[in-house]
Amino acid sequence: MIETLNNIEPAGIWKYFQEICRIPRLSKNEERIISYLINFARENSLEFRQDKAGNLLIVKNASPGKEDISPVVLQCHVDIVGDKEINTLHDFNKDPIVPVIKGNWVTASGTTLGADDGIGIAAIMALLEDKNSQHGQLECLFTIDEETGMTGATGLETGFIKSKILLKLDSEDEGQFFIGCAGGVDTIGRLKIKTKSKKNKLKTYLVKISGLMGGHSGDEIHKKHGNAIILLNRFLWNASKEFNIAISKFEGGSLRNAIPRDAEALITVPAKQIRYFESFFQIFAGILHKEYESTEPGLRFVLKESSPASSLLTNKLQQRLLNALYSCPHGVIEWSKDMEGLPETSTNLASVKFKDNNEIIITTSQRSSVDSAKKDISNRIASIFRLAGAKIEQTTGYPGWTPDPNSEILKIATKSYKKLFRKKPAAKTIHAGLECGLILEKYPGMDLISFGPNIRGAHTPKERININSTLKFWKLLNEILKNIPKS
Repeated sequence: MIETLNNIEPAGIWKYFQEICRIPRLSKNEERIISYLINFARENSLEFRQDKAGNLLIVKNASPGKEDISPVVLQCHVDIVGDKEINTLHDFNKDPIVPVIKGNWVTASGTTLGADDGIGIAAIMALLEDKNSQHGQLECLFTIDEETGMTGATGLETGFIKSKILLKLDSEDEGQFFIGCAGGVDTIGRLKIKTKSKKNKLKTYLVKISGLMGGHSGDEIHKKHGNAIILLNRFLWNASKEFNIAISKFEGGSLRNAIPRDAEALITVPAKQIRYFESFFQIFAGILHKEYESTEPGLRFVLKESSPASSLLTNKLQQRLLNALYSCPHGVIEWSKDMEGLPETSTNLASVKFKDNNEIIITTSQRSSVDSAKKDISNRIASIFRLAGAKIEQTTGYPGWTPDPNSEILKIATKSYKKLFRKKPAAKTIHAGLECGLILEKYPGMDLISFGPNIRGAHTPKERININSTLKFWKLLNEILKNIPKS
């Protein structure tokens, strides 16, 4: 286990990736990484500018003799998803991420790594610094806040970039070029908290589910990983039919685009029902472990005594909450009719939060490559929440990216890949959301693809990036740029 990236290739990428890991850059808090990039531009005498949304553009002139080559946009986002193991003491607002080499992979110590999309930033910086690279003019676009709403791409100003070709360095499968993606929207339900007086002779328990795989709600929604909120709610719903339990708090999940790995509830049980309730829990825990023994080997389901609850939900609100969560769909809703194995429409029950003892906030996110289907599943979930008496909030969302199999830059990239690696890459669409649809709205006619090295476990503490595939990614990026035609 090594905690330095100095001795792996390509040296330029890993040098900058390690520096980037030291800079806090959660979504909506990207000021420090933007300042770092601006200082880099100044130190290297590179032109730069920002738009009103906060996106940064750094421009590098064409290599000598390449001035007549068509200019290209290199694009990535600067923010990351911050998630960590339960017992990891890490503050994403101030603590550096610690990269660790494990075999042929770079991962982090107890947290997300930020390879999504730190590796894109590092690759662009290495290219900007490289005096030997061969290319036309480069416009390097760093967008903000991709992970929590794509507000940077939404606010991207027209006329900010000039090039007609864009290489998005934000994909997670080496040997694949992505030419289309799903659109997305969030649906949020808000329930006003109402409490009741506590009775005597109640025992308070903390019920907790943890250790699930989690994962990216676009890339991994089809893998049928367990959802901690759904599993915990399933137990509470059934327990409420057998016992006079009362919920004080129910919280789980953290990010709109991650499958929840953990959830917990604080509940009370009448003293006379304790023995039967604890037995019921043990039986139920055995059922869950049996159901998920192959897909969720790390599943932990724990019941332990807790200090007395300060307040309890009313019976009516408790039932509304449990029924809404039980009814809420999660996972793939419809599979693509054109591409086998690709989800067309999905939804993620992302988080449940109790806010300041005032309201319960249930956050879900929907994706689809079909705009009408995206609206339909979002409205379906909104209807479930309305039946529970919740106030509904639906975001404007972001558009999908319609694939163009005849793209010229796809042809150039495919030819470059075959030359380097002696095999044909795949051209695919992805169920995860990319900023490409929003960029195309602002810049119609832009010819673009997305590619990157192998990244696994994005949006979870198991996130890791493959070293060998990163070298191939670097070689491919340079080869594509060398083969861009004249203007």
